[in-house]
Amino acid sequence: MGVRPSDEARVSTLSRLLPPLTAVLALAGAGPATPEAAQPDVRAQIAKRLDIKVDDVRPSPIAGLYEVTSGAEVGYVSADGRFYVDGDVYEMNSKRNLTEDKRKAGRLALLAGVKDEDAIVFAPKGQAAHTVTVFTDVDCVHCRRMHSEIAELNKLGIRVRYLSFPRGGPGSDSWRKAESVWCSADRRDALTRAKKGETLPAGKCDSPVAAEYELGRQLGISGTPGIVTETGEFLAGYASAAYLAEYLSEPAATTAAK
Repeated sequence: MGVRPSDEARVSTLSRLLPPLTAVLALAGAGPATPEAAQPDVRAQIAKRLDIKVDDVRPSPIAGLYEVTSGAEVGYVSADGRFYVDGDVYEMNSKRNLTEDKRKAGRLALLAGVKDEDAIVFAPKGQAAHTVTVFTDVDCVHCRRMHSEIAELNKLGIRVRYLSFPRGGPGSDSWRKAESVWCSADRRDALTRAKKGETLPAGKCDSPVAAEYELGRQLGISGTPGIVTETGEFLAGYASAAYLAEYLSEPAATTAAK
């Protein structure tokens, strides 16, 4: 089943790094400070000391907290550097999840540079109603289950862009299979055959597997399939064709897998 970001037991890249994060943010001798006084220093210190690539540090909607972004991940750090908060910030009047809005924007920004020629695309005949980008592993059971419904997905007007995310990383069997798929003359057919368990001949070409794997890591993906919608929402795991069509058409009303 596909899982909404608000429903899944999300463990972000930032939260997985919480123990070292606590240590590096304990700025020696730093006492309480106003956000204004701490602003120049805290930005430099966080960017310098975090054990991850920090894309941006800026004041959050909550006074005294700074928003830290790394790829599509978002966390919050106190102005004096002593506390880290992993969680979502809601604006109560509008009921908006400001943190998830930030994640969506981050996902879309990261995917903006991916061209169709760098993906394996399965598209419906005629105009597609929706497009999803799916990070997939040839050997993943749930990826294979999802791909077995690719004809139904297309029939429902859903265009699927597959990007490679071999979970075992560089050098793994799944990585080699992903490259074999990409280096095949007919990538769509090769991907379908590989997901059925067929052995493909080893291929050598300039493949985007490494770049797509790194992109998935920046998006915070750790398992497959990882589905990103055209509005930047993320679904972790298998989603049936019927569920995905309903989710994309009425995402606010869809709360359980069908």
